[in-house]
Amino acid sequence: VSLGLYGEIFHRNVRASGVIPQISLIMGPAAGGHVYSPALTDFVVMVDGTSQMFVTGPDVIKTVTGENVTMEELGGAKTHMEKSGVAHYVASGEHDALDYVRDLLSYLPSNNRADAPRTVPSDPIVGAIEDSLTAEDLELDTLIPDSPNTPYDMHEVITRILDDDEFLEVQEGRARNIIVGFGRIDGRSVGIVANQPTQFAGTLDIDASEKAARFVRTCDCFNVPIITLVDVPGFLPGTGQEYNGIIRRGAKLLYAYGEATVGKITVITRKAYGGAYDVMGSKHMGADVNLAWPTAQIAVMGASGAVGFVYRKQLLEAAKNGEDVDALRLTLQQEYEDTLVNPYVAAERGYLDAVIPPSHTRGQIVTALRLLERKQVTLPPKKHGNIPL
Repeated sequence: VSLGLYGEIFHRNVRASGVIPQISLIMGPAAGGHVYSPALTDFVVMVDGTSQMFVTGPDVIKTVTGENVTMEELGGAKTHMEKSGVAHYVASGEHDALDYVRDLLSYLPSNNRADAPRTVPSDPIVGAIEDSLTAEDLELDTLIPDSPNTPYDMHEVITRILDDDEFLEVQEGRARNIIVGFGRIDGRSVGIVANQPTQFAGTLDIDASEKAARFVRTCDCFNVPIITLVDVPGFLPGTGQEYNGIIRRGAKLLYAYGEATVGKITVITRKAYGGAYDVMGSKHMGADVNLAWPTAQIAVMGASGAVGFVYRKQLLEAAKNGEDVDALRLTLQQEYEDTLVNPYVAAERGYLDAVIPPSHTRGQIVTALRLLERKQVTLPPKKHGNIPL
C-alpha cells in the first residue's frame, strides 16, 4: 500500500511539473522512496547539518558493499549541492531556508499561464540610454582586464545590470564555472545564466551544462525571460569529460536554449569560442537579441591556438630559414585578432544585433525586454521533444 501511495505522489509531481512551481524543503532525514518526490520538483532546499537524503542508508551500504559512511557524508546538504546536484540551496538553518523559498517565489508566477511577477523599479530608465547612465553602469566600461587571459568575477557584471543589485543565486556551490539565478531588470523577473571566468576560465563541462540546462528549462516553464552573459573559451577538454558523456550531456544545454520560447537576450562580454559559442544563447539557437561588448572575441578558437593550426606550414618554413618564429607568431596572432576575432565581423553577418559600450548594457536589456514583452512563438505540433537525457 505504501509503495502504491508513493507512486501516486510521484505521478502528481510529474503532472504538476511545468504547471505550478514545486519547491521541496528538506528539514530532516529522508530515505528510500521519500527522496524521489523532491527530486521531481523544481527546487530542493536543504538545511546544513540536519537534512539528509539517500535511497539506501549507511547500514545497508555497510552490509552490501562494506563501505563506511556517515549519514551526513552520504546524503547531507553539502553532498547534494557539490556532488550529486540534487540540492539548489543549502540553508544555514530553518529560518534561512524559509526566507530563501520566500525570495524564490517572488520571482515566479503562480502557474504557467501567468506572467512572471513585476515590481515598480526604483531607478527606471526613461528616454535615451545615455541620459540614464549611473556610476555603476560606467564601472562596466573598465571591468574587463586588458589581458584576455586574466579572470574577473562575472558577479560584478550581474549585480550592475540588475535592479537594486539583488541577485538570488541557484546552486551556488555546484559547477561554479557557470552562474544561474534570478533577479529583476526594469521590475521584471529575469533568469541569469553566465559563465564564470574565475573558475576553469569559464569553460563548459558536464556539470555546468546540466546545471544551466535545468535552469533554462525552469525559466521557460514559468515565463521568465533569460539573460545570458557569455565569456566562454570552449568546452573543458579531457578524457574524463569525454568518457562521462560531454557530448550527450552538453547537448542538454543546447536543447534547453533551442526549445525555450521566452524572451532570450545574450550579451558577449569577452570570449565566445567554438561550439560553446553556439550553446550559450547564440542567435543561431533562437536568441532574440544578441549584443556584444567591444572586448568580445568570437571565433572557432583563440588566436594562439588558431595560429599554430592555420599557419603551421608558414611557421615551419620560417624555422627552417632561421627566422624569428616567436616574432612571426605574435604578428600572425595580432593579424588574426584584428581581422577575425573581433565582434564586428559577427555583427556584419547578422549574428549580433549591436556592439555596445559595456555601460549601456542595462539600458539595452531594458529596451529588449520591453520589445519582447508580447513575444509569441508557434511551435510544430508534437507530443513532446526528446531531450538527450
